[in-house]
Amino acid sequence: MIRLRRPADLKRCVAALRAVHEADRYPLNWPADPLRWLAPEIELCSWVATGADGEVLGHVAVHREAELSRLFVVPAARRRSLAGRLVGAVREWAAGNGRTLTLNVLEDERRTGPAAFYEATGWRHTHTTVADWTGPDGHPVRLRHYVIGPDR
Repeated sequence: MIRLRRPADLKRCVAALRAVHEADRYPLNWPADPLRWLAPEIELCSWVATGADGEVLGHVAVHREAELSRLFVVPAARRRSLAGRLVGAVREWAAGNGRTLTLNVLEDERRTGPAAFYEATGWRHTHTTVADWTGPDGHPVRLRHYVIGPDR
């Protein structure tokens, strides 16, 4: 089930995020305060994918300026179209609010799945930048930026 995230979901979201980080290194740098990272003040809306028992299986948020962010699905729940359904909830929200969505993805030749997922679902790559933060090894991080309009 995809639904709006509730405050009571946040601790389960952190546990799910930890599983994703351990499997995939997302987020690249583990946040000092994962609750705040998942629910920053700039958040406009967020959704979770839950299992029958209420377990959080996935998460996505929209931050100010209609940026899709914090999308993840726990490894055990992958290949069930949850990421696509979470993104669909965001796109439905954007269409209902007449908003164009943006997002950015880590550019990494070892992790091409996220960029391929967005490009296959209609997102358009607009440019690549160097982030204002570094990876855990202290090296610069490159970000691919994408956009999709409310009519796509």
